[in-house]
Amino acid sequence: MTVAPAPRRNAAIAFILVTALLDVMSMGIVIPVLPHLIERLSGSVASAGLWNGLFVALWAGMQFLCSPVIGSLSDRFGRRPVILISVAGLAADYVLMALAPNLWWLALGRMLAGITSSSFTLTFAYMADITPPEDRARGYGLIGAAFSAGFVAGPLVGGVLGEISVHAPFWAAAALSALAFLYGLFVLPESLAPEKRMAFSWGRANPFGALKLLRSHPELSSLAVGNFLLYFAHHIFSAIFVLYAGDRYGWGAWQVGALLAMVGLLDMGVQGLLVGPVVRRLGDRTTMVVGLCFGAIGVGAMGLAPTGWMFVAAMFPNALWGLAMPTIQSLMTRHVSESEQGQLQGANNSVGAIAGIISPLFFGAIYSLSVGPNPVLPFIGSGFLIGAVVLAGAALIGWRAGRAAEARTIGDPA
Repeated sequence: MTVAPAPRRNAAIAFILVTALLDVMSMGIVIPVLPHLIERLSGSVASAGLWNGLFVALWAGMQFLCSPVIGSLSDRFGRRPVILISVAGLAADYVLMALAPNLWWLALGRMLAGITSSSFTLTFAYMADITPPEDRARGYGLIGAAFSAGFVAGPLVGGVLGEISVHAPFWAAAALSALAFLYGLFVLPESLAPEKRMAFSWGRANPFGALKLLRSHPELSSLAVGNFLLYFAHHIFSAIFVLYAGDRYGWGAWQVGALLAMVGLLDMGVQGLLVGPVVRRLGDRTTMVVGLCFGAIGVGAMGLAPTGWMFVAAMFPNALWGLAMPTIQSLMTRHVSESEQGQLQGANNSVGAIAGIISPLFFGAIYSLSVGPNPVLPFIGSGFLIGAVVLAGAALIGWRAGRAAEARTIGDPA
């Protein structure tokens, strides 16, 4: 494969990381106030809960439908124009939500956010374009670190702005997205050469057609299953963590917020600093399995922790879970051509979206069965223990699938 010279490649990596950071910050800013805006527009706490669940499903559903389309469009027209159009659309969407007069307009905004934020998959395709296979895990780790930094800074800024007005974070998010658009417009180079592009096809671009790509090789299919299980287990935090922390440890909003910020910082450190050196020493496959095993240990310890401090202690081994995502992605890129990297990342995002729809419903149901005066499941941490088992299964699948994937690069003899 042809890879950009090192100075140009380093500059392109810096550009895409800044763009990713600004995009994720714009999303994170609205997290602290969106439920309050929903409550204000719905008129009751009970209704707000139902609407918030619907909005999560709408967002994930649009991700599922649109990620393959956006990935395939980038394979046809290049990464840069598709990224720029998506970021501009995200800025317009935040303006729409800031001005939304009712819940139906806000629902439309969440659907548009799901469409435009599907462009996040292109950061991985962009990284695959400009880095050789042996460096992709480190590159994906840097993207993960940029995402983590955005999710740490965004909610903190959003919480401060939310004290001023429930609409202020939306205007700030629109401004950040507009800044990301301008940054990309003037400095982001194209990464996919014209001769490496692929004709657009609705057969590949629809989500079910895109998922066929994941079935094109046995090892790729197995890695996709491992990726799904990773996403599935990860949603335990969005589904039940806040409730679990309050019911078991008596934590309030500020403790939960501080802990989430700490999770983001740990994840940023692991993906930004550890992935590259660990992969160089252990290789992609072993690093992936180590990350999944530590994730299983950490999540299981969280479910068993009798005190809040022990839960916090479990976060440190759990942080090494961050080694798994970039290495799974790196191994998967070795099974598709350069002209299919966008389609691959779109298919991966659809897999994540499916997990994002199913997993919160599953873990929410498990949690409801494990609390109350006469719980069906006798242990409040049952959801976390199930999550640990899911990650252990992903480690086993990844170990077997990664054996062939690690030794293979597209273009080499199979």
